[in-house]
Amino acid sequence: MPRARITGAAALAAAAATLIVFPGQAQAAGSVHLTKIWYDSPGTDTRSNTSLNGEWVQIKNTTSGSVSLKGWTLTDASRHTYTFGTFTLKAGKTVTVKTGKGTNTGATVFQQRAAYVWNNDKDTATLRRSSGAVHDTCAYNSTRYDYKNC
Repeated sequence: MPRARITGAAALAAAAATLIVFPGQAQAAGSVHLTKIWYDSPGTDTRSNTSLNGEWVQIKNTTSGSVSLKGWTLTDASRHTYTFGTFTLKAGKTVTVKTGKGTNTGATVFQQRAAYVWNNDKDTATLRRSSGAVHDTCAYNSTRYDYKNC
């Protein structure tokens, strides 16, 4: 009989420990995800750097910790690929990936391109981890708007 009580107490302790672990994991809930694509830059498409930087993709970290994006890629349906270098996206922060040229900051990175990436009518953005695994996608199919909230 005492042995059964010890086993029952051990099972109860294990269940309580499980409950203690789960709240910590719930606090870390969230993800790194695509939040917006501005695919039709304002005005006439002139291929100027200002016009190229008028199209961009935003990526947000909704986790409670910083996430290294080193080696992660952002691609369109035609496989134009931007690969993140050493870059850490802090908890709750957003990074904007602009098409044209510029100097990277903690909030904005540039693809350093001289041509547009995002089609003005339809396209798909794919965010992949450094392993190549698809992490998130966002597609649009409209000329009615200039952007898509993902």
